[in-house]
Amino acid sequence: MSKGVAITGMGIISSIGSTVEENFQSLIDKKPGISKIKKIDTIHKDVIKVGEIDADNAELIQFLNLSENNNYSRTALLAEIAAKEAVKNANIKDLNQYKTGLISATSVGGMDMTEKYYYSYFDKKNNRKYIDAHSLGDATSKVANSLGIIDFVTTISTACSSATNAIMLGARMIKSGKLERVIVGGADCLSKFTINGFKTLMILSETDCKPFDENRTGLNLGEAAAFLVLESDEIVKKENKKVLAYVSGYANANDAFHQTASSENGEGATLAMKKALEIANLNPNEIDYINAHGTATPNNDSSESKAILRVFENNIPSFSSTKGYTGHTLAAAGAIEAVYSVLALQHDIVFPNLNFETPISETSLIPVTEVLHKSINHVLSNSFGFGGNCSTLIFSKES
Repeated sequence: MSKGVAITGMGIISSIGSTVEENFQSLIDKKPGISKIKKIDTIHKDVIKVGEIDADNAELIQFLNLSENNNYSRTALLAEIAAKEAVKNANIKDLNQYKTGLISATSVGGMDMTEKYYYSYFDKKNNRKYIDAHSLGDATSKVANSLGIIDFVTTISTACSSATNAIMLGARMIKSGKLERVIVGGADCLSKFTINGFKTLMILSETDCKPFDENRTGLNLGEAAAFLVLESDEIVKKENKKVLAYVSGYANANDAFHQTASSENGEGATLAMKKALEIANLNPNEIDYINAHGTATPNNDSSESKAILRVFENNIPSFSSTKGYTGHTLAAAGAIEAVYSVLALQHDIVFPNLNFETPISETSLIPVTEVLHKSINHVLSNSFGFGGNCSTLIFSKES
């Protein structure tokens, strides 16, 4: 049975860059990708701010060299770009040389095309092809077909913890010996559906979000995709592969408190972090950096802060939320922040929590606000979804 789960490749596209290198540069330059909506025709266009990727669908289609007749949603386009970068980064020549799977996450799926062409499906036959692209599994299938993955393909949708759960499932399948290699991650595009939904919940900010700030007013939505290549010890040894980091711990818990809110005391988050530490065989004081969920909503940041205090007590590690850069990318968030966690390990850097000014009065926790250079061996990354679905990953330099 394989013990280590190595990360050998990463790919990402977000509002702060189209590659891993571009994202890293934006993070250390404190260069956010938050702006007013440009590409979606919505009444909220000049009101709310989002993390929007500059390239339009036509540019993404051209980059992937797809036919004009394609029925790709924007989610699928972003997913395929990031997944292909991850495979290339892992220097894989024959993807099916080993038993390989794809576990992809999304919550928006093909909604952007559904809402665009919904009223024309009856009278414009050419638009009906997007009906098939609506389901959550469509983007996964397209990526699998493009890469040629046949052994195991599935989609996870647990709201904002989706990609984290995809990474966790991939790690578990490698550790159990069911797969030798897994491409894991997630993608979500912006759509009217999500914008209107979060607006209805009254948790969208009209300004740049302020994670963990006393005066936070809500989140900025974002769009992105990120994938990681997980491989077994056997592959790493056999091919003498470069390892970027290891997935050393993971856990999922549910506080069963509310459909959209976390429990006041962070019960689910506390359980997830404690179990992940147990699986990683680490003590809380061995965590060097927490990449927090940190959505900048009143509920999440208070709940997550209390959970961090419950787990780490008086020895709080350096922590920050990177959502001030990208916005909250929903199902993709866990994969985006997994890439950032690995970058933190590789470069011994804690990325800044943008826009922070005043600590939350209940907890008084202060995130890192400037680029911090320190020795980092273990990073804990949180992702919490609607329905109380709380997930934690731990990434380490050594297995």
